[in-house]
Amino acid sequence: MLPRSLLWRTFLLLGALVLMTTAAWFLIFRAYAIEPRARGLAQNLVSVVNLTRVALITAQPERRHDLLTVLADREGIQVYPGEAGERLVRMPDTPLLQLTMSLVRQQLGEDTRFAARRDDLHGLWVSFYIDDDEYWVRIPRERLEQRIAQRWIAWGVLALVLALMAAYFIVTHISRPLNALAAAAMAVGKGRLPPPVEEAGAEEIRTLSRAFNQMTRDLSRLDQDRTLILAGVSHDLRTPLARLRLGIEMSGADESLQSGMHADIEDMDRIIGQFMDFARLDASTPDGRQAKIPTDLKTLITEVIERYRALGHSIGDNLAALPEIHVQPAVLRRAIANLIDNALKYAGSGLEVNLRHEGTDAVIEVLDRGPGIPEGEMERLKRPFTRLEQARSNASGSGLGLAIVERIAQAHHGRFELAARDGGGLIARIRLPFPEKSI
Repeated sequence: MLPRSLLWRTFLLLGALVLMTTAAWFLIFRAYAIEPRARGLAQNLVSVVNLTRVALITAQPERRHDLLTVLADREGIQVYPGEAGERLVRMPDTPLLQLTMSLVRQQLGEDTRFAARRDDLHGLWVSFYIDDDEYWVRIPRERLEQRIAQRWIAWGVLALVLALMAAYFIVTHISRPLNALAAAAMAVGKGRLPPPVEEAGAEEIRTLSRAFNQMTRDLSRLDQDRTLILAGVSHDLRTPLARLRLGIEMSGADESLQSGMHADIEDMDRIIGQFMDFARLDASTPDGRQAKIPTDLKTLITEVIERYRALGHSIGDNLAALPEIHVQPAVLRRAIANLIDNALKYAGSGLEVNLRHEGTDAVIEVLDRGPGIPEGEMERLKRPFTRLEQARSNASGSGLGLAIVERIAQAHHGRFELAARDGGGLIARIRLPFPEKSI
């Protein structure tokens, strides 16, 4: 039930802490302030009652009415004679009022009575006697009891707002570099090299950012070293392969033997070509020598398919006419050719290439009727030098074909997906996003 973000979790934690602290302060204050407040309130009541009694006793009979009027108008104090059958409502049973009444009785006498309402009039009613006659003095409770609840609520709300402002300031200074680190880590996970993360903020955040930047530099250096090694080895192997071809032609060996050896050399040459393609590829720019240009995907895919048909392969197609999209044509041809080669190698039949518009993407699909790939192996096979050890393990290869397609799709800000085909087989799908203005 807790919110997932650090910001709102901190808000809730600090808000609950401030509310509990304010409530604790209020309870402590009430516990320690009851006796002083009760003594002050009792002294005020005793003073009002004594002054009123003295004023009534000493005033001339004909001036008492005027005196009572002045007390009611100026001080809010009203005096009424006691009557038989009067209806009284007891004072609330709170620690403050009970202690106040006890202190008042100590000074005015144990026969002093109190009421919260007399007949239909609310107030703080206190009785006193003049000779044998009982009188009631009515005092507005606001005049004697200080109301502090609203003041406490105001201070609590202010403290809560200040705490939440501080929480927002603290969390934003923590979450901003953490969000930048998360975005950079996702970029590294997708094979891209992000720009260095700013090393700012608290010492722990700076240390984490520094370590991450060092990691990305190390990964970049390892990738460059790997690319250099692959390119160098692949290039150096081409020369002995050429000598082998020449030696086979001049050896005078049996024609079937020569044909088999030529096929083996072609397989080796194709694998070396994949090594060189992979070495040249980078997740952000598949081929730095070629810019992205507006391209008609239907025409491009048709050209690739026709080359295979000219070699005698049966490939069906369902190509929709789409708006031009900015791609690197040679690199995208390589990706489609890799998928067709993969399908021909492992399926051999039921091959079909589709092109359609789906949402904001151009979708290129190569479908086959081969043994397919288990669901749990699809993501793993996109990694370099990875091959399936079961259904497709009978064919040779470098394990780079799908990894090259994955990099090419990422370089075009797209996605490469593998899925099972209805009725058996595999769907290899490349999604390329259209620019917003072309949709």
